[in-house]
Amino acid sequence: MHQHQSCGCGKSHTMHAASKPLCNLRHIRPTTLSISAATPISSDTPACCSGDSPSGPASEAEEESDRRVARTQQSTQQFSWRVSGMDCPSCARTIETAVRHLPDVAAARILFSSEKLVVDAYRDVQITVENAVKKAGFTLSSSQTQTSPPSHWQANRSFILLGVLMVVSALVSHFDAVWGDRLFVVTTLIGLGPVAYSAWLRLRSGSAFTIEMLMTLASAGALIIGAHIEAAMVLLLFQLGERLEAYAASRARSGVTSLMALRPEFAMRIQGSTRSQIALDALQPGDVIEVAAGRRLPVDARLLSGSASFDESALTGESLPVSHESGEKIMAGAISVDRLVTLEVTSKPGESAIDRILQLIEEAESHRAPVERFIDSFSRIYTPAIMLLSLLVMVLPPLLGYGDWQPWIYKGLTLLLIGCPCALVISTPAAITSGLAAAARQGALIKGGAALERLSSLHMLAFDKTGTLTAGKPQVTRILPFIGISEAQLLTLSAAVEQGSTHPLATAIIAAAQARDLQIPQANSQQALAGSGIAAQVAGQRIELLAPARVTTLTPAQQTLIAEQEAHGQTLVIVLRDGEALGALALQDQLRSDAIAAIAALKKLGIKSLMLTGDNPRAAASIAQQLGIDYRASLLPADKVEAVRQLSQYSSLAMVGDGINDAPAMKAATLGIAMGSGTDVALEAADAALTRNQLTNLAPMIALARRTRSIIRQNIALALGLKALFLVTTLMGLTGLWLAVLADSGATALVTANALRLLHSRTR
Repeated sequence: MHQHQSCGCGKSHTMHAASKPLCNLRHIRPTTLSISAATPISSDTPACCSGDSPSGPASEAEEESDRRVARTQQSTQQFSWRVSGMDCPSCARTIETAVRHLPDVAAARILFSSEKLVVDAYRDVQITVENAVKKAGFTLSSSQTQTSPPSHWQANRSFILLGVLMVVSALVSHFDAVWGDRLFVVTTLIGLGPVAYSAWLRLRSGSAFTIEMLMTLASAGALIIGAHIEAAMVLLLFQLGERLEAYAASRARSGVTSLMALRPEFAMRIQGSTRSQIALDALQPGDVIEVAAGRRLPVDARLLSGSASFDESALTGESLPVSHESGEKIMAGAISVDRLVTLEVTSKPGESAIDRILQLIEEAESHRAPVERFIDSFSRIYTPAIMLLSLLVMVLPPLLGYGDWQPWIYKGLTLLLIGCPCALVISTPAAITSGLAAAARQGALIKGGAALERLSSLHMLAFDKTGTLTAGKPQVTRILPFIGISEAQLLTLSAAVEQGSTHPLATAIIAAAQARDLQIPQANSQQALAGSGIAAQVAGQRIELLAPARVTTLTPAQQTLIAEQEAHGQTLVIVLRDGEALGALALQDQLRSDAIAAIAALKKLGIKSLMLTGDNPRAAASIAQQLGIDYRASLLPADKVEAVRQLSQYSSLAMVGDGINDAPAMKAATLGIAMGSGTDVALEAADAALTRNQLTNLAPMIALARRTRSIIRQNIALALGLKALFLVTTLMGLTGLWLAVLADSGATALVTANALRLLHSRTR
């Protein structure tokens, strides 16, 4: 029933094998969120020392292979910067391409939601990276530096200047067509200069097929064939599209970065009778701070004052204030509702609940959804294909005698603009980023686009019982002596064996003994009996606590009594002294208050629920009957994994749990979902976590994932549909250059606005 296992903290914990009831949690922790951010994995193996080369000349391939092997054995350092001037995923790809080609760079990735560039390198490459990104047309600054956004004039001066020149050119054309046409040429050249320069920078950095390159070719081509007005209009509309994309990108990021606003910049620290206002970075665990009514907690902290109410809606979605008692932990971002409170800091700088959620959302971008990876790959082929098609349209019809050169060149230039992939590329990440941010703000943390996509396709949820469907706080309900022993003696012996354990079953037995003011004797030689229970020496006698199935000496009457208790949903523990059954303890856990409502909400979504538990079949049946779901009982952790694999063959399935023994099943399932109060191992193994620690968040989280998937499909259809429409109308001669640019900018704005609707989604 119990087993000892080292968890790396230097202490031995008594833990429960999952084969029996109330033993699905390995460690019981306070009901506070404990989330650790994903970190890059790098080898710690030192670089190999250079030695003499083998005799005989080595081929170039062998030498390159040797260098590659030596490089992979080196450890990497991580560097990060904040990127300025990046307004779409295409820009992100340009930066990544420019950096990945640098020597000594192992990996480079853009975290688009927070405008960060993260580079893993074998040595300090900061100067090299900054120069490469600068050559690509972007600016880097320290990731710790908060750069102020440019003024309205600075951000829009090129667009305003081009607009003014267009108006002046149009007015002059009204009075003098020749000079007006010349002004349109000048306007085009002025507008084309920075665009062509950007295209050249991106080309040098390894990105040839960019929107800047397409605009340069289209505008220059329009000038050559004499379409001066349209050449200028293309550049003006392109500038408008850039402004729309920048606005849309900032709105998409706001869903994530708004979490940062939950942290006050300063805190009031108390040292004796002295109060001083200090920056958050100066706070350390153990410091005492003061938070006035109506103010937010700057860090995770433990309440020192008496009971107080806190508004935790910003992080958990709970609309009503939550009452906390002295000694309880409270997350950063919570608002003290009714009084001035004193708290002790428990989190290090940069490690509060808000910081960890932000880090996880950033890292989640590396776990891209399959549809996102497909769109990215497709766009890499799409733009060159369109450029080839436009070249064929310019050349083939005139050569084959189907018209003059100028009309077909004009159509080919229009097709170039249709080849811009911005709307298509941003259609998926904008929706996923908005979906992740909406879920995080309302109590559900989803680790990346891949997890979000799998979540949207679920048809079944498998639940652990103890701590997930039940409160995980069992109580001793009956004490059943068998022979010549009182209830107090039986409970005293049991509590002696369980001393030092943090398992819920042990905690319940010890609490029952303490409630009766029993003197618990010292136990020696505690020994876990894997899959069976626990034993110890008490006053020179061997006392064992075993599951009923492990005891072979029970009489028929005793077996009948145990069966009756289990039929009422109780868990039985048999107490033996030197092999003789002295009696039994009956314990029972209670359903979570929100379990029935959560299962009903899932059923409305068409999702079937199932309970997988190590509890005995009778206790499991009692819980399952109350919830109206199926169950499988008496499962070891390996049995849960096998059950999950079997069920996953028929439909996509998620495993919901909170204990260490649930982690293997979570990994085996289509998706793992952890309760926020679960162990660190369970949270790390999971693909999603209920930070609010309430089952009622499950159905809304799945509904949000399904809505995200729907919006992604809408965006892809909108982006490709508009391009297909203008492809046909261009070949038919119905649309021209300026309308193609307007359509592309409009499509980008539309798909982003559609994705931003997710930020207003509710998970309640």
